[in-house]
This record gives sequence, structure tokens and C-alpha cells, in this order.
Amino acid sequence: MRHEMRAEYAPGAESTAGAPVKIWHMVRGETTTAMCGRSLGDRAATQSEDLWGRTTDPFCHSCGAVYLREVP
Repeated sequence: MRHEMRAEYAPGAESTAGAPVKIWHMVRGETTTAMCGRSLGDRAATQSEDLWGRTTDPFCHSCGAVYLREVP
């Protein structure tokens, strides 16, 4: 199964280029529902799952725990 990281922004922030990322979540495929259950914007920035653990922005601990159980 393919995963990707999807951004969550601060309340009221636009989910467009240049908006600061509050926290990164992991999603399955190209969905907008994070593995922790949070609904994310369909225009939110995405990154490859290969960058998990390599960003300077915070990452959702719940998503990280579920993700680690799904990938070898």
C-alpha cells in the first residue's frame, strides 16, 4: 500500500503554498483522512512517505505509530 504525508495547517490558515504547516500526518494512498482519523484539506501540501522522520516540522505521533505497524 502506498502512503503519503499530508499537511495540517493552523486554524484559519489557507492551505496554499506559503502557509505554515502546523503538523504533518500520514494518509493511505491519496486520501484526505489521516491515519489518526483527522480530516485534512484536499488542497493540503503532500510529501512522499520517504520523508517521514526527516522534516523539521512536527509529525503526528498517532499517524506515526499506525504507519510503523503497516510498513516493514
